[in-house]
Amino acid sequence: MQYKWVALSNTTVGVLMASINGTITIISLPAIFRGININPFNSFQYLLWILMSYNIVTATLLVSFGRLSDIYGRVRLYNLGFAIFTIGSILLSLTPNQGDLGALEIILFRVIQGIGGAFLFANSAAILTDAFPSNERGKALGINQIAALAGSLIGLILGGILSTINWRYVFLVSVPVGIFGTVWSYLKLKELSKPNKTEKIDWLGNTLFAGGLILILIAITYGLLPYGSSQLGWGNPYVIASLVSGVGLIIGFLYAERKVKYPMFRLELFKIRIFAAANIASFLRSVAYGGLMIMLVIFLQGIWLPLHGIPYSETPFWAGVYTIPLMLGFVTMGPISGWLSDKYGSRLLATLGMVIVGIGFLLLTTLPYDFNYLTFALMIFMIGVGNGMFASPNTASIMNSVPPQHRGAASGMRATLQNTGQTMSIAIFFTIVIISLTSSLPSAIQNALIQAGAPQLVPYAQHIPVTGALFAAFLGYDPVKTMLSSLPAGVTVPQSAIQIMEQRTWFPTAIAPAFMYALRNAFYISAVLVFIAAIASALRGVEVKESVRK
Repeated sequence: MQYKWVALSNTTVGVLMASINGTITIISLPAIFRGININPFNSFQYLLWILMSYNIVTATLLVSFGRLSDIYGRVRLYNLGFAIFTIGSILLSLTPNQGDLGALEIILFRVIQGIGGAFLFANSAAILTDAFPSNERGKALGINQIAALAGSLIGLILGGILSTINWRYVFLVSVPVGIFGTVWSYLKLKELSKPNKTEKIDWLGNTLFAGGLILILIAITYGLLPYGSSQLGWGNPYVIASLVSGVGLIIGFLYAERKVKYPMFRLELFKIRIFAAANIASFLRSVAYGGLMIMLVIFLQGIWLPLHGIPYSETPFWAGVYTIPLMLGFVTMGPISGWLSDKYGSRLLATLGMVIVGIGFLLLTTLPYDFNYLTFALMIFMIGVGNGMFASPNTASIMNSVPPQHRGAASGMRATLQNTGQTMSIAIFFTIVIISLTSSLPSAIQNALIQAGAPQLVPYAQHIPVTGALFAAFLGYDPVKTMLSSLPAGVTVPQSAIQIMEQRTWFPTAIAPAFMYALRNAFYISAVLVFIAAIASALRGVEVKESVRK
């Protein structure tokens, strides 16, 4: 077997493992939270960290690991990533405690997974670029995308099945894949790059970059949590201080990288027009798109599925199933666009892909909250097709534009911008939705309670955190039953009112108009960002063949 196919198959296993882990965790969160006895109404900060800790760690470490791979070898660090990721998965399945301690243990083990994932993501594209000639890289990256989408679909299905048996099984799924991938990568992958061990590690740059990015991402995360009487924490002095300090460290990092002899972040690569434009387009696309899946899942689980008779306990699984068209669009176009980009270049495909995604976002703004599913499925399929047109051509364009000795650093920089954009996207989507619900949800619930015949609940319902209600619906909890179970002793509610409130349509109908208004605002912002990404993509210029660049 030609080595390029060995490299492709091994990196594909890595992508498959990581993508299974991503969707299986989201779909299985209800079972995980019930398994460790966590109440989302007052512990939703744990949900945020379980969701975002992995991305924060990978975003922080990708550039550093990419640079280290140029010094010590891409295959060596890629192999290490497989092993670390597998260890993290084993630890997650063995989480010994419950309650707050159990949640903290899961977060810690997710961080370990993130370290392994950073080694994998920082080097997989570089390994493929080393193994494949420039006229086949788009195709190779497109095949990787098929694995990513296949893994996402497998994760949705396995998460729905395994979480009903035992929540620990959802983390064990990655273990056999990880063990196989670790052994195979150690036996089969070989170093085609030329590690330059004479270069030194940029400790100053690593420290400034990691510290700055961690502080910024932590500020973004805690900005979503209530502070005082506010439903959001953006006014929290610690959040403001963390954000300002993080930005200051990043500014210091950019200054330091111009002065050190062996910088970890090759700023000179941004002088390459294709590299700069493609990375800007990728970052904007990630900011616009990264939070879409979670928002759609929350909307389906909290509103649309209950309105259509699905019990709250079953909504997490069906929400995953109903978002499959988004992934199918991606997997349909991903490999085709990669093959076409090898023949005709990346600029037109990537630009057109972003235009299609932008139109898709605008179409989503026209949906009522009780929409026809076929219309919704076609819209998200369209967005998936646009993303499939963009992803592999854009990545191939980035990797083809840099000298071979800097491919590890370039791959890490690309992945860092992408992961940072995704984390920012989740924060932006949540912020828009929470701000909108904060102003409209209390009055909506108040009116609904009065109409149901339970005005005595109004004072208690108005103190429910918007984020708590939002995440309770996301996790498949019945918000009404959760609210009733937390009432003080002595507060009685007429049985007729309880019967009305426990109807599956009561709570979704109360919050749907406000939530849909918030989503429309988020979709408008995403559309603007994606259209700007299309402009950046179009400005990348004409690609130069590798033989000419050398």
